[in-house]
Amino acid sequence: MSAFRHLPLGQRIPGSPHSVSCSLPTMRDVRGYEEKDPAVTKHLTSGYPRFVVHPFARRLAEYFTASLPELKHHALWLTSSEKMARALAAQLGDASGVRLFSREGLHGVSHPAADADTSRRAKLFLQNLGGFLSSREAEDQLVRLGLLAAPHTEEAFPGGQAACAAEVRRHLRRALPACGDSDLILANCGMNAIWSAFRAVAELQATRGRTIWLQLGWLYLDTICILQKFTGTPAADYVYIRDVFDLGALERIFAAHGARIAGVIAEVPTNPLIQTPALPALAALCRHHGARLLVDPSISSAWNLDVLPHADVVVSSLTKYTASEGDLTAGLAAINPAGPDAAELRRRIVAEAEPLYSRDLARLAVQIGRTDVVLAQIHAGTARVAAFLETHPAVENVFWALSPASRANYQRLARSPQATGGMITFTLRRIGALEKFYDRLRLPKGPSFGMTTTLICPFMYLAHYDLVTTPAGLAELAASKLDPDLLRLCVGTEPPEEIIAALAEALG
Repeated sequence: MSAFRHLPLGQRIPGSPHSVSCSLPTMRDVRGYEEKDPAVTKHLTSGYPRFVVHPFARRLAEYFTASLPELKHHALWLTSSEKMARALAAQLGDASGVRLFSREGLHGVSHPAADADTSRRAKLFLQNLGGFLSSREAEDQLVRLGLLAAPHTEEAFPGGQAACAAEVRRHLRRALPACGDSDLILANCGMNAIWSAFRAVAELQATRGRTIWLQLGWLYLDTICILQKFTGTPAADYVYIRDVFDLGALERIFAAHGARIAGVIAEVPTNPLIQTPALPALAALCRHHGARLLVDPSISSAWNLDVLPHADVVVSSLTKYTASEGDLTAGLAAINPAGPDAAELRRRIVAEAEPLYSRDLARLAVQIGRTDVVLAQIHAGTARVAAFLETHPAVENVFWALSPASRANYQRLARSPQATGGMITFTLRRIGALEKFYDRLRLPKGPSFGMTTTLICPFMYLAHYDLVTTPAGLAELAASKLDPDLLRLCVGTEPPEEIIAALAEALG
């Protein structure tokens, strides 16, 4: 019997109430999700935690807005901390009726429910920074209030928060042996780790007159948003370098503006084209000119790539590969202790980062020890699936860690020849073939990656729906050599022959 079957719309993947993915089985469902079509959204019990407010958090907010007179006719955004609530209130600024909320150890921001613009801005801010309340914390509060009988039963690491943190860092030190415990700063999600590192570097470098930030290649949606929204003067201080391989362009920018460049953010490899820049050369440029380099290896993971020697801070999503069961979010900012600003960045990032909730930490501590085994299984399947796609006549382009364009750059950083990560992206040869292929495919279909469960999604539709649906957006994608119909596949631990069989069936 095949490991794969069609999953109904909205089914949690993998199945826990804390799952980070959910099934979007057809392109019609994908469009309906993006367009907030009630016929689709009514089936979605959850979604990726930074994009969909978890049902437990929604229920908790509804309890407070219904029971507290001062919140009548208000929307309530529950946040990961009081600090995040205050940051959100400051961001909403002049919006009328915005109030800080604090009760029973919970924090958030409320505003008149009819104010759709403030609601949109609040959600985007919390999405960009990773500021939503943890689903497990919301669950515990619902139990405390008698609104749930008991929390979901799951395996957790024994001992208190300190023991769980020590266990997580013990494993992280195997991937980042140059780091001491204080260099390994945990956050509630990968985006919050990126935000915290960006904020720390930006504020420190601004004291030196450095405000320009460089984006190397197409990055993940919210990383781009942080650079576009939170640099000092985005029109002047944000520079997008489209081609990750164009070292000459980098050299020219540094020659012209080196004394004003605060930092560079680079994904190694990039999402979604899985391109690996010449990281040692980039690092040398940054160090020569006094810029700080933030490197995000989430697509393959710090387990697979030795990037710390080239970075000032390694920022990574631990949701991927380490939390491989797909039921929590977590992030890491790892300080290079040999970096020139290590002590100051350590202090600033610790102050900025949103900590992991205790139950999320205990759950991560259980899963992180399995990372080596999970990655070995994923790697064994990834090479076979990539080889199948590269030779299939219906497939136009295939991108993965060992694609020819940046294989040498990747292999210089890889800890072993097999250490590729599970990500493969590809396009179909026939125009308009996406919908038929996607709808027929039996693989699990939803956001996220780096799980034991294989996942595929039409990435540009989920991450950049505004771009794939407008002429200007399509032109922007074309300028960055991104096909709007690009499919992002992350191989899981299922038998590779079954993954290949499901792809072959849908490709026809």
